Formats: sequence, structure tokens, C-alpha cells
Amino acid sequence: MDITALADGLYGIPLLGIVFQIVGFLVDVIPSNAPNIMNQSTPLALAALCGVLCERSGVVNIGIEGTMLAAAFTAWVVGVAVNPMFGSPAPGPIFGLTIPLVISLVAAVLVAVLISTLHAWLSISLRADQIISGTIINIAAFGVTGYLDQLISKSSPAGAGSFAAFTPPTELTNLPVIGWLIAMFLNQGPIAMSTIVIIIGGQIWLFRSRWGLRTRAVGEHPRAAETVGIDVIRLRYRNVMLGGVFAGLGGAWLSIEATNSFQIGMTTGRGFIALAAMIMGRWTPIGAFGSALLFALFLQISQLIKIAPPAGDLGTVMSSVPAQLWDALPYLLTIVILAGVVGRSIPPAADGQPYEREAAA
Repeated sequence: MDITALADGLYGIPLLGIVFQIVGFLVDVIPSNAPNIMNQSTPLALAALCGVLCERSGVVNIGIEGTMLAAAFTAWVVGVAVNPMFGSPAPGPIFGLTIPLVISLVAAVLVAVLISTLHAWLSISLRADQIISGTIINIAAFGVTGYLDQLISKSSPAGAGSFAAFTPPTELTNLPVIGWLIAMFLNQGPIAMSTIVIIIGGQIWLFRSRWGLRTRAVGEHPRAAETVGIDVIRLRYRNVMLGGVFAGLGGAWLSIEATNSFQIGMTTGRGFIALAAMIMGRWTPIGAFGSALLFALFLQISQLIKIAPPAGDLGTVMSSVPAQLWDALPYLLTIVILAGVVGRSIPPAADGQPYEREAAA
């Protein structure tokens, strides 16, 4: 049977035909837009991994949004300051690497680690309310970066540029069935490409290593972990700071890989969406990454629908929906998923609970 005729027949079924049209639309757009979906998922996956490390250790970190925003601003502003010192070098042959770009990336990660250390100090050492600590970080990051950006942007300074995406050989991307998957993971910049390695490594380390076993023990029953010789305080500090590295990479992606600029509030809620991805992924790196890809898919679809809606009845229905609703689609998905998944997902038992060592007898 002719595939076109079969598709027309399925699409013509009342009500159910709309469902088939949606499936056909997704099958048509996902392979061609797979690199963009992976690209959009990068900051979400890195931020979600930050949340996994923190909460698996027993520390709630809702300050990921602010940490990413501060890292994005740092990457851009350091590039503005450093680039002229090196004579505004031309992009290198690999990922467009330059010394100013590398310095900007390192600076962004360091700032994110410093902010994470502050959150760790407030949450672990001072045993302050972890939600309030994270909220303070978010508010402070938005205010400080917004104010400084207004001051610096008056002179329209040029940054250090941005990382370039790797172009895989067409012999690989043109392979049947799997070519689009190869393009999805390889047609990326260095931060996005490294995310795949980090996620796989994080899954292995968390569930197949001594450090991972200790991390999960501290997040489930810190007192029992302490009795077998695990330094709960030290491990929590280390993991929250390590999570800051990933949040810093996610922030740097925004300003020196996805773009070559900084805009006020450019994280646009990605830190909070990442927390939803972490919960949906059941506090595992692979699960969080899969959830980040789903959110990124909706982000991409919301853009495609506004630019080139599908043909037929589905396109008519979608075109009649206000564009603002498609912009809100990923955030509506976040609410729906949280409402349906939170009750079924069980966080680590000691998540969010301050720990205090027992006094020696």
C-alpha cells in the first residue's frame, strides 16, 4: 500500500486522526531538529545533574537558577575584559577555541563553585533553611547581574566570541536510521558534547563506585553513614561544590556557546525546569537527562509551531492557538509533570534535613 495513501487515511479519521497527525508531525520534525533538541537540553541536563548530586547528598538546592545566571554573566564579562589582552584572537580550528574563551569558561565554573560553597556553608554548617538559602542566591544573582549588565552594556563591549559546533562527516550523518542520532550528539559545541560524557560518567559513578555508595548512604541515613566512618559534612560539602561545576558549565553554555552575549535573566527558569527534570528522572543522571531531552523537545516544538506549523487540520488547530501559549508550553509541561510525578517519586530520605554530629561522650 502507498504510504502516503495510508497516512491520508489515518489522518482522516475523526478525532483520532488529529492524534495520528501529531505523531506524524513529531516523526517528521524530530530527526531534522535533533541537534537543536540536544543543544537546548544541555543547560537543563547539567543543572539537573547539579540537583542530583546535591539532593543525593541530602541538600536541597533551588539556587541552581541563580548559580547558572551568575556563571553566564561571569563567562561573558570575563571574555569582555580578557579578549583585548590577547588581541582578539581568531577562532581556532577545533570548536573555535581561543585562550579568552577558555579563561571565560574557567571563570564561570569558579564563580559557580563559590556560590555553591556559600550555599553549602549556609545549609550544612549554619544549618539554615535550605529553601531560603537557595532563594536568596536566586534573587541576589538576578539583581546583581542585571545591575552590572546595565552598567557594562552601555558601551556595547565585544565578548570573547562563542564556541563553535563540531561538524561530523556527512558519511555518518547520512547513514539510514541512525544518521540523525549521530548528528544529534556530534553536531554540538564542546560543552554540549561533554554533557553526554558527564551524564554517563555520573550514572556509573553514582551507582557503581565507592563514592556513589557513600553519597547515597549520606542522603538516605547520614547518622548510620557516620557510624561506619563516612564524614557526612565533608561529603556534602564536596558534592554541593561539584554540583556547582555542572551548574557553571550550564550557565557558561548560555553566554559563550549558545550565544555571544548576556541578557538580563537569560536563564529564563531553566534552573527550575531542571529541578522538575531531576524529580521526573527519579534523582538519577540518566533519568534527568532523558527528562531534559523531553523538555527541550517541547521548547523546540513551541518554536517550530510558530515558524512553520504543520499542514492539514493539525496546522489549522495549532495556528489558531495564541503564540504566547506555545511559549508557555514547556512551563505548563513542568507543572503537569510535577503534579503527576512528585507524589510517585520518592526523594532521598534525608533530603533537606540538616545534619548535626552527636557530641562525643
